[in-house]
Amino acid sequence: MRDATSLNRYQLAEVGALLAEPARAAMLLALSDGTSRPAGELARAAGVGAATASAHLKRLLEGGLLALHVQGRHRYYRLADDDVAAMLEAMAMPRISGAALRPAGGDPAVRRARTCYRHLAGQLGVAFCDAMLARGYLHAASEGLQLLPAGTEVLVEAGLEVEGVHQLSQLHGRGCLDWTERRLHVGGPLGVAMTAAMLDAGWLRRASQGRALVPSADGLRRLAGLGVRLDETPPR
Repeated sequence: MRDATSLNRYQLAEVGALLAEPARAAMLLALSDGTSRPAGELARAAGVGAATASAHLKRLLEGGLLALHVQGRHRYYRLADDDVAAMLEAMAMPRISGAALRPAGGDPAVRRARTCYRHLAGQLGVAFCDAMLARGYLHAASEGLQLLPAGTEVLVEAGLEVEGVHQLSQLHGRGCLDWTERRLHVGGPLGVAMTAAMLDAGWLRRASQGRALVPSADGLRRLAGLGVRLDETPPR
C-alpha cells in the first residue's frame, strides 16, 4: 500500500470506500494479527456467503489492502504490508472531536498484550519500547527505530535466541502508535523479529482466540531485567 502521506484525495476516498463496508472491515480486522487466512474463514468472520466474500476480497486486493499467497490449490489472504496494519491500528483509536478522549476499554487481556499485525502491542509493547529507548538500547531517528549493538547484546543475555540475532540491528523499526495506550510500540520488521523471538523463547504465547498475547512468568521476569514494568505504564 502506498504511504498515507503520498495519497491524493481520490486515492484516499477509494481507501475510505473500501473500509466503509462492514464485511470488508471485518475481513481486514480478522487479518490484523498478521495471519494468512482462506476465503472461507474470512467469509465466516464477515458473516457473508462465499460469492459475496469473493467479491469483497477482489476489491480489497485491487485496492492494495490485501496480498494473496497461492500454495498449490489453496489461496490465502493477508494484509498487504505493515503500512496497512498501522493504518487499521490508528483508525481503531477512538476520537471525539473537540472533546477529551475517553479511556480505551475492551478486553483487559487485549489491552495488556496483543499482536498489532505481527509485533507486540498493548501495555507490554509500549512498556518494552519505553524501556529500550530509556536504556539506550533503541535509537529513534528520522528514518525510524534502530536496535543498537548494546540492545542486541542485552537481548541475547536475556535469553532470546534469534537466528542471525546480530543482524537485528540491520532491520528497520518504526514507532507504531498504540490504539489503547496512545503511545508508541516497536513496529516494522524489527518489531516483528523481536516479537517472534519472544514467542519462540516462551516469553509470550498466543491466546486460544483473538489477538491477545499471554506473557509467561519467566517472560515477565526476563523483561523486568530489561527494565520493562507493566505497573509503570501510566494510567489512561
